[in-house]
Amino acid sequence: MFLHPLFNMKPLRTIFLLLLLSGLGTQAQQPTVQAPDALPSEVPDKPWYQRIGIRGYGQFRYNRLLETNPQLQCEQCDRSWGDNGGFFIRRARIIFFGQVHRNVFIYLQPDFASTVGGSGNVAQLRDWYVDLGLDPQNEFRVRLGQSKVPYSFENLQSSQNRLPLDRADPTNSAASNERDIGVFFYWAPKKIRDRFRSLVNDGFKGSGDYGVFALGAFNGQTANRPEVNNDLHVVTRLSYPFAIGKQIVEPGLAAYSGKYVVTAEQRSAGVKGTHDWNYRDERVLGSLVLYPKPFGILAEYNVGRGPEYNTATDSIETRPLSGGFVTVSYMLRKGHHTLFPFARYQVYDGGKKHERDARSYSVEDIEFGVEWQPNPNFELVVEYYISDRRYEDKLRPDWQQSGRLLRVQAQFNF
Repeated sequence: MFLHPLFNMKPLRTIFLLLLLSGLGTQAQQPTVQAPDALPSEVPDKPWYQRIGIRGYGQFRYNRLLETNPQLQCEQCDRSWGDNGGFFIRRARIIFFGQVHRNVFIYLQPDFASTVGGSGNVAQLRDWYVDLGLDPQNEFRVRLGQSKVPYSFENLQSSQNRLPLDRADPTNSAASNERDIGVFFYWAPKKIRDRFRSLVNDGFKGSGDYGVFALGAFNGQTANRPEVNNDLHVVTRLSYPFAIGKQIVEPGLAAYSGKYVVTAEQRSAGVKGTHDWNYRDERVLGSLVLYPKPFGILAEYNVGRGPEYNTATDSIETRPLSGGFVTVSYMLRKGHHTLFPFARYQVYDGGKKHERDARSYSVEDIEFGVEWQPNPNFELVVEYYISDRRYEDKLRPDWQQSGRLLRVQAQFNF
């Protein structure tokens, strides 16, 4: 099967066990350890509750300026698109984090602007995990809990840092909210961990530290949904940020494999499918990042297969999928102001497993805009979107919409 031989679960369990034993052995030989963010002498000798930090951000949007087609919508992008849409709180997040021990890092992120069962602005868990360092430098670590699945660069990049207002369909269709519950192993040398950190902190739109190498197992039904079969998904990723002069280039490869269940609450009455509603769900992805210093490029493309509604047979089937995007940007700093003009082109042909009937999509979109940062605590994005979308399920077997709209977002950071 496609990818499946790469992810035999018995070797995966063996790898995790060896890594854990290796880390415990290292700690026994070298009791003096350090946090990932500082040298041992720089780590404050404080109780754990004094090492907890708080930060967060919020996003406020309006999408209906210069709108040409109110029937054009994008459920996964932004639920306030189109007819009956209005002002919208896209994000309301507070993050609690801290290196409570030199080898233990905790992270908790709720979102108070989630939509659940038709109700908006509902508090819902996004991240809740612990990183366990397995060596004095925390170069080897295991993450336990709900967190982002290490797959696409743009999926890993926080929406606080991303330039386009929403993630691209071809890669974000891999996982709703980009997250799941699982166990993930990460490795990166301290020098590269510092580089990952600086690419975010210095405003270069980094993805954060998800290691040079990642390997993990997760439920596969996406975040905040229970596991409903006996088949775990497995994922691996390799990504390295090379310094070339003053520029940084980061190529990457990733893949995942598993079985996804299209549950009863996701299916329309009468839709056909497999006897147990289990479907192969697997992809491979390539990415290339040129950080905006000052000109930037982010390009990703993935192929695979997964559940998708087939109008011709009125059934959900395992079908091929493919698609990718290219985002170009430019960083311009004038005094205390920072401007990021940007543009993105994306295409996608395939299903979205987490939408009704594993809705079938064909997407070709172009967007361009500018992000303005007058200070570190406030950002304004204005974006013009040109869209052509086919998105079909049993209730809408022939649904093609195209249109244009001007989108505005205000973001505050603290």
